[in-house]
Amino acid sequence: MTQTEDRLREVVRQKYAEISNAPRSGCSTSCCGSNEAAKDDFNMIGDAYDGISGYMADADLGLGCGIPVEHAALKPGQTVLDLGSGAGLDVFVARSEVGESGRVIGVDMTAEMIARARANAKQSGFDNVEFRLGEIEHLPVLSDSIDVVISNCVLNLVPDKRRAFAEIFRVLKPGGHFCISDIVSSQDLPDWVKGIAEAYAGCVSGAIPKEDYLLLIEETGFSHVEVASERRIQVPADLVAKSLTREQLDEAVNSDLHVLSVTVTAAKP
Repeated sequence: MTQTEDRLREVVRQKYAEISNAPRSGCSTSCCGSNEAAKDDFNMIGDAYDGISGYMADADLGLGCGIPVEHAALKPGQTVLDLGSGAGLDVFVARSEVGESGRVIGVDMTAEMIARARANAKQSGFDNVEFRLGEIEHLPVLSDSIDVVISNCVLNLVPDKRRAFAEIFRVLKPGGHFCISDIVSSQDLPDWVKGIAEAYAGCVSGAIPKEDYLLLIEETGFSHVEVASERRIQVPADLVAKSLTREQLDEAVNSDLHVLSVTVTAAKP
């Protein structure tokens, strides 16, 4: 683990601790936004969870970029693992799919998020959900023990994505699969993006090109790699202007540099 990876990981941890501790308001804070003020809020998912079974308002911090459970093909009785589970939103949605006979485990590296998720679970009386403190690159989960892995706008924040996908492969049962919603880029990001720690915590500079992302999954050993959904993320102009210099903005526009929300599925042979 390099010093740069350590620094970026700590930036992300601190940001999400702040989000967890912040009082809820009418606006949500997304992984691509800021929680400094309401005017900086940017929710990439909008009202997509409306009507979704298992939705819990207290667990919705507006951090997602997709709804992985929609494409995860969950079945009653399965054991599901949610990576970067936050306050537990996708864990509770997945629980509604696997039922009382199933089990859902959430892993998050931020202690404040784990505490909030556990409080939400206790309030709801769920006894088949569990939240564990840990990093995605070093999952506190037994090998070959998980039927389905899900994740929502989190892998882009992980410095060592190759290690993260290797861990996903390790914990899945043979024949198991994952469904991950994530942020990817249209092309290699310029050095000035990669070097901004705050942008990394905002899920910008942690994104890698879509083609590289899919290739990494295949190189890990997964089969049937498919993009279930894809859409371009339109970042509000005021947030872009606040984050970039005029020269950087011109470079981004001229090269059509942008980020995408993708939901990817793949299976462990």
